Amino acid sequence: MPRLLRALWLFLASATDRELARMVEYLKEENRILRSKLPERIAVTTRERARLVKLGRAVGTAIRELVTIVSPRTFARWVAGAKGTSAKAGRAAPTAKPGRPRTESEVRELIVRLGRENQWGYTRVLGELRKLGVHTVSRSTVANVLREAGLDPGPKRGEGSWTDFVTRHAATLWASDFVSVRTLTSAGVVDLYLLFFIHVGSRRVVVSNPTAHPDAAWVAQQARNATMEIADLGLTASHLLIDHDAKFTGAFDAVWSAEGCEVRRVGPRAPNMNAYAERWVQSLRVECLDQFVIVGERHLRYLVRVRRALQRREAAPIARERAAARSRTNGRGRTGDPSVPVGCGEVPRAPRWHAQALLPRRGLSTAASGQSHRVAKDHAFATRGEQRSHARSRRRAAAVVSPRSRIWQNRFTRSPVTPRIR
Repeated sequence: MPRLLRALWLFLASATDRELARMVEYLKEENRILRSKLPERIAVTTRERARLVKLGRAVGTAIRELVTIVSPRTFARWVAGAKGTSAKAGRAAPTAKPGRPRTESEVRELIVRLGRENQWGYTRVLGELRKLGVHTVSRSTVANVLREAGLDPGPKRGEGSWTDFVTRHAATLWASDFVSVRTLTSAGVVDLYLLFFIHVGSRRVVVSNPTAHPDAAWVAQQARNATMEIADLGLTASHLLIDHDAKFTGAFDAVWSAEGCEVRRVGPRAPNMNAYAERWVQSLRVECLDQFVIVGERHLRYLVRVRRALQRREAAPIARERAAARSRTNGRGRTGDPSVPVGCGEVPRAPRWHAQALLPRRGLSTAASGQSHRVAKDHAFATRGEQRSHARSRRRAAAVVSPRSRIWQNRFTRSPVTPRIR
């Protein structure tokens, strides 16, 4: 009888195992199908991982054929990590954060302090850290720490350079200086002084009347006249650049301060810091004053007035061309656009007007002088057809000039613009 019961139990047990095996096969196949519809990597939480480890550890080595959510190797690493689980907490120990460890807070504070207090770039900061014995950070780490602290990694921080200041305030920035001219009068040779103000953005110039005694009262009065003329021109003045000339007294500064303009003195013996005023003085001397023997104050006023008129006339078409070019490129080059000052960075132009006045004084014939006038006029024409027409007229006139005049004519016709006579 016991044998019979044992055989019955074995039969029932084997039947149950076969049924369970079929169920397991079905579930495994269904799991494969569902797994194929999911992403390749499935992220699990710490609690889910703990449950899987708890159930999979009881299965034993057969888990290698059952696990599909991760590879068997990863599951084995989970089981190995679960062995160090704290008995009190009853959960897996927290793992380290993936990736490179964060820079120590002391080092980060030192980097920010060096960059803020000394205004150094990230390369200089890295070098100073090496001197202090900190060798655990790289150049990119220093740059990233400075950016996170709101600092520019480059060495240019703070108020900026002098060039940045001039560029930022070009629309409302003016520069002033004196021009001394030796003039022949009935009392002998006298030094006359001109006080001028040049607008950096548009190169507009305001020039005073000449005087032989530029005292403090005269300078203050010219400052008042300049403020009224600047208002008539529709321009504003927020900053005025001057040098350390003793003629710029406190009364001069008070006139501009009353108009809301800040007077800034450039560095001592630093003419490049007032380069716009110095360049205008050079142009006035080389292109106009040095070409004449100035007789009297009236003669000087006339020359300066004519020079300014010719300068405005020559600058008008160039300003229009630059405005058109800016409108074609970026759409913000309208005439009078304060964001793009007209005339900034312009290339010095060879003057066309003074060659006509100089040629007769160099002993040239009337024909050569007229020829130079035609050349200068030819370059002012807008169409190519007019240029070709006047070129033919120039060739016909070349047959009646003297050999000496022909030499000067060839010098002018070879160049695209009338060159300066030396």
